[in-house]
Amino acid sequence: MKIFTKKVLSIITSICVATTLCAGNVMALSVREGAEAARADGMPAELVGINGVFTQITNTVLYIVGIISVVMLVWGGLRYILSGGDSKKITDAKNTILYAIIGLIIAILAYAIVNFILNTIGIQNTPEEAENALILLNNHFA
Repeated sequence: MKIFTKKVLSIITSICVATTLCAGNVMALSVREGAEAARADGMPAELVGINGVFTQITNTVLYIVGIISVVMLVWGGLRYILSGGDSKKITDAKNTILYAIIGLIIAILAYAIVNFILNTIGIQNTPEEAENALILLNNHFA
């Protein structure tokens, strides 16, 4: 009786898994169609690529971090000049300059890593190539 129950339970589980996978593909298709229908005129069609949203956000964040780093470098320089020979103030000013430079280096490296990965997997080339790569990936996992 236990063997029969295990076999029936495994058959029911298999049917549920197959149903879930089929429903997932149908839902993904309907979600994609819904996203296309919800896109207004002038909204970007691609997330990654030369004109993609991801690239624009990455560039904007890099510019903001660059501006903040330059401001902090100037602030640290002013603190260093105005320290008046006090060793505590000089140390604080040097730390401000050091941390601003480290922050700028980390931001540039993060930007370079993201672009390297996107170029390596072939998404950052052109919007058409990116769309073809995404279609191939979608078909592979469908």
